[in-house]
Amino acid sequence: MVILDQAIKNTDFKFESLIKKYEGKVRDVYYFKDKLVMVVTDRISAFDVVLPRAIPFKGQILNQIAEKFLKMTEDIVPNWIEKIPDPNVTIGRDCKTYPVEMVIRGYLTGHAWRLYKSGGRTICGVSMPDGMKEHDKFSSPIITPTTKAKIGHDEDISRDEIISSGLVEEKEYIKLEKYTRELFERGTEYAKSKNLILVDTKYEFGKIGNEIYLVDEIHTPDSSRYFYSDTYQELQAQNKNQRQLSKEFVREWLIENGFQGKEGQKIPIMDDKRVKLISQRYIELYENIIGEKFIKRNTDNMLNDIESNINIAI
Repeated sequence: MVILDQAIKNTDFKFESLIKKYEGKVRDVYYFKDKLVMVVTDRISAFDVVLPRAIPFKGQILNQIAEKFLKMTEDIVPNWIEKIPDPNVTIGRDCKTYPVEMVIRGYLTGHAWRLYKSGGRTICGVSMPDGMKEHDKFSSPIITPTTKAKIGHDEDISRDEIISSGLVEEKEYIKLEKYTRELFERGTEYAKSKNLILVDTKYEFGKIGNEIYLVDEIHTPDSSRYFYSDTYQELQAQNKNQRQLSKEFVREWLIENGFQGKEGQKIPIMDDKRVKLISQRYIELYENIIGEKFIKRNTDNMLNDIESNINIAI
């Protein structure tokens, strides 16, 4: 049973030695002298807008998927996590994050397809060939970075613009591209073992001293898109929509109801039935991606439990 009124929409913990708190679209981040505590709430965003209703268990799902994939890829690049004291919490290193997100796409889907459909043949300085249709595979994955906007929409940016503007030094940017391709390859291999295709995803990186770290989440349904591999070829041949594992179904519902995050557009009302459906879809995502049954946390006194577990861990 989905408990609609016990989702985590906001946190307001008062920790000793807390320096500052930052509220992202989904995560509440508490900063201490040499570490940060990331609480993954049940907020949901689309088109860079936080939607009014929170989705039960979504934060737990994202946190646990990210933990698995960060541990699975630490031989490629070190990551920021140190401990997971609670199903919704990660404690880790406070890295100075790069001001760009490394988006990598194996297929013409989502934002890239919307651009292509409108006549665009270049994205982030990368050419896309004529004659492609939605969900077609690129001959090799393309990297399409975005800026990291504190407010509003992230913007597409090219490799040359990143380097020439000084956002990231060329030597370091080359490393970020290398890590991005290796992480995507690892994620693709894993997805294949679960009858899935890793379609596209994004990675965020940071630094401590001269060392680069992988930060935030990876390969979750919020940061990535998956197709079912066993029906991919058949559906493409029939020009039908792909069966997806991502939050694209939320974006599609918003678009159908006249919302794409543009000025003047009103966010459609998400009733209890829709909230329950989205929660169930996130659980389905978890179980398909991880290959295990999802164990729901105890939601009684959930915020008290989270605060207590953090206090013990720090």
